[in-house]
Amino acid sequence: MNENATYFEINDAVHWHFFHRTWAMITPYWRGEEKGTAWLLLAAVVGLSLFSVAVSVWITHWYKDFYNALEKKDTVAFWQLIVYFGGIATIAILGAVYRLNLTQMLTIRWRAWLTEKHFARWLSNKNYYQLEQGGYTDNPDQRISEDLNNFTSSTLSLGLGLLRNVISLISFSIILWSVSGSIEVCGIIIPGYMFWCALLYAAVGSWLTHLIGRCLISLSNQQQRCEADLRFSMVRVRENAESIALYNGEPNEKQRLSTHCNKVWHNFWEIMKVSKRLTFFTAGYSQIAIIFPFMVAAPRYFTGQIKLGELMQINSAFSNVQENFSWFISAYSELASWRATSDRLLSFHQAMSDNEQRTPAIDVYPEAERLIVKNLGMHLGDGRRLLTNAGMTVEPGQRVMLSGRSGSGKSTLLRAMGHLWPLGHGSIRLPAARYLFLPQKPYLPIGPLKSVLSYPQDDSVYPDERYKQVLATCRLPHLVMRLDEANHWQHILSPGEQQRLAFTRALLFAPQWLYIDEATSAMDEEDEATLYQALIDELPGLSIVSVGHRSSLKRFHGRHIRIESGLLQESRNTF
Repeated sequence: MNENATYFEINDAVHWHFFHRTWAMITPYWRGEEKGTAWLLLAAVVGLSLFSVAVSVWITHWYKDFYNALEKKDTVAFWQLIVYFGGIATIAILGAVYRLNLTQMLTIRWRAWLTEKHFARWLSNKNYYQLEQGGYTDNPDQRISEDLNNFTSSTLSLGLGLLRNVISLISFSIILWSVSGSIEVCGIIIPGYMFWCALLYAAVGSWLTHLIGRCLISLSNQQQRCEADLRFSMVRVRENAESIALYNGEPNEKQRLSTHCNKVWHNFWEIMKVSKRLTFFTAGYSQIAIIFPFMVAAPRYFTGQIKLGELMQINSAFSNVQENFSWFISAYSELASWRATSDRLLSFHQAMSDNEQRTPAIDVYPEAERLIVKNLGMHLGDGRRLLTNAGMTVEPGQRVMLSGRSGSGKSTLLRAMGHLWPLGHGSIRLPAARYLFLPQKPYLPIGPLKSVLSYPQDDSVYPDERYKQVLATCRLPHLVMRLDEANHWQHILSPGEQQRLAFTRALLFAPQWLYIDEATSAMDEEDEATLYQALIDELPGLSIVSVGHRSSLKRFHGRHIRIESGLLQESRNTF
């Protein structure tokens, strides 16, 4: 008994926590800058939903008059009621069309607002990087695009559907109570007995539906994850097509894709089995609901207590009351999908919150004229140490080269300077000056070449003549005529061209401090020397911190610091 009580208490706490967090995800839009338009659209949609309930009640009364006319064989009344129904149907169609149209308008506005907010948060505090590196959440692209779309449409659909069902339930319950009369069972008179029959029928059906289909929530969540993993794997093949082709890696990639496909099919098969059992029950439940009110009300009709019109009105009212009571049954699959979508969005929010609230282990902030690394320790996720209480100081205008064995922590040190490495201790005081990082593999956004060159700034910042100058300086004169061409440059340019293009960014941006992480690894020594010399000549006073292996780089740096045994050990160049 105590174990059961504990189970239900935990279960209730979990559900309450879920709804509390989901409510916190829903409400900002309705309190934000678009709240006026949002509430106006919602009021219009709710009004049209209530109007559709009124039309349904209207049709129920029409049923009574229509079937009574049929029973009396009243031709004049029959045709009058046919024309009357045409008017009701016209009004109902107009209401349905505009209710759908305004609901879609509200959905897309809400989705656009949520998407913009999620974009902003995902791209702030380095969330997009840390979540990917730490494996805190999978497929953020799907969560922002598909899950937000499903969340907004399902929330409005389920919320408005529930509201409409409540209003409809109240309206038709009044009708059903008034027309169903009383029945005596074991000497007890039960007023409005048809209402109680509908309530009991729906309650039993809802309970059985939940027992049969409750695992759909976890299966739906898993299905979305498997589908997203499959899509991401196919994108990886597209992005790395050349490397895969040169490796002849097609069999390996086919095996990977087949593994993801098998997970999709297996999980979908489980969903099919549950859906099959659920559909068996819900379909049977719906079919029995057609004849159930006739079976219960027929004795009163055969004894002459009610006419055919009243019988049909009872059937219509009972069907509506039973359907409204059974909203949970009809909406169960959508509720399961909505719960799974909400869980995925909530876990995404939680991962971003965890990253935002995490206190940086390495204290990094700009506040000085020089670069100061003090008592710096860094380690990998598996605990392997890279640096132990290391330190160095770089004065403005100095050019420093960092070297060391592969895996010694050179690139990781630059990541720490860029606020990207959370594991370790100590402090890094960055110069409070204009700076730029050049990674080994530059990012080239899809678009006009000018936008690629000026990234992360807008391409209107520099005149066309300046673009042509830096392209010529960085040995890319063949791209001068393609400045306005939009393309996928990462697929068009060679690795060496991409790295030379990154140097054009440095010349355009003209930083005071430049951090270079093996950004010439795909170039020959002649190109490398030309580009370093261009930086020195065109950006006088530039401070450079370079990570590199080649000895040819040493002549462009006045200081050489090597990572050995977890320490930053300095040796003076003799060039």
